[in-house]
Amino acid sequence: MDFTTYLKNYPNEKGYFGEYGGMVIPDVLMPAFEEIAEAYQTICHSSKFISELRRIRKEFQGRPTPVYHCERLSQYCGMAQIYLKREDLNHTGAHKLNHCMGEGLLANYMGKKKLIAETGAGQHGVALATAAAFFGLECEVHMGIVDIEKQAPNVTRMEILGAKVVPVSHGAATLKEAVDSAFEAYAADYENSIYCIGSAVGPHPFPLMVRDFQMVVGVEAREQFIEMTGNLPDAVCACVGGGSNSAGMFTPFVADPVEIYGVEPMGRGEKIGDNAATITFGSKGVLHGFESLLLQDEAGEAAPVYSVASGLDYPSVGPEHAYLHQQGRVNYASVTDEEAIEAFFKLSRMEGIIPALESAHAVAYAMKLAKEMKTGSILVNLSGRGDKDIDYVVEHYGTGEQYMD
Repeated sequence: MDFTTYLKNYPNEKGYFGEYGGMVIPDVLMPAFEEIAEAYQTICHSSKFISELRRIRKEFQGRPTPVYHCERLSQYCGMAQIYLKREDLNHTGAHKLNHCMGEGLLANYMGKKKLIAETGAGQHGVALATAAAFFGLECEVHMGIVDIEKQAPNVTRMEILGAKVVPVSHGAATLKEAVDSAFEAYAADYENSIYCIGSAVGPHPFPLMVRDFQMVVGVEAREQFIEMTGNLPDAVCACVGGGSNSAGMFTPFVADPVEIYGVEPMGRGEKIGDNAATITFGSKGVLHGFESLLLQDEAGEAAPVYSVASGLDYPSVGPEHAYLHQQGRVNYASVTDEEAIEAFFKLSRMEGIIPALESAHAVAYAMKLAKEMKTGSILVNLSGRGDKDIDYVVEHYGTGEQYMD
């Protein structure tokens, strides 16, 4: 396939990346999502909207974020050089604000009064609460009680910013259930609200919108890396749960002679319920209004999933990732909890950067890849900082001495 025209052709007007994507939603919600799609297609080409979003990114978010060369970590892994795109330095500490500010701007354009969303690790919730405060909108964030306990600092941040945090206790009480709950709330109030999904998933136009808003990460990183080294990286790497940070990082590189790696959470192992490695073990299905790969049980329902990283424990994956996997353009691999925790401590001790547990999955795979490559360069999207995770990590793993050689 010729990827030079990829962005012009995917998704198509119905929101499909090949056979994945679309709007698989109840008829009652179809007008609401069509309204969002029409509004986005109207303003995404508007110079006024683009100029305002650029101003917000520069003056409020602190963009561009830098690319950083991990000299000590690279030396530890061999001769291949590891670089980080520092999304942990984006305002609120992760990449999530990139699409939340865009969605907030869209809500203003549409005359909506309230932002509704789900969150797992809490970074999307914090980012959306921040956007709501910036634009003077109400904010309601649905979050599983398991994640509320794991991510207490982010719950506090959301509440300080003025968001209403809705605890979700049914089922596994994690990210999937939070999405279910948020969808129900949106269906009951879609005339006054806009649903701001936290990843490159959901019904069209959200996989497109989130990808477009997050592409700032990959566009910046590509330009910065060439400026720093004179070359493209040999490999680009990012973690994949639903797939927002990775979609934004990968897309600007799809037409380049660069290997691309998406890193899924293998969790505790390969048994059902012990991981959230959707592309590795999933099959085609429908969840939360879109067709994609889906981890399913014997009855064809969404299977229970697990990851030490709350932002990765989702049983499906963005339709664009399913398509890029099908086309063979992106290599999808996985790392275990233990490998991610080791990378968490290695990066903290060797570079003074505490990563989010989600991002630590990408760092872990980059370390593994660096040892295999022996030479060349790897550019990793460090999608978020680990402030939210430190209490949980210390409680379960100590301060990391056992991971240091």
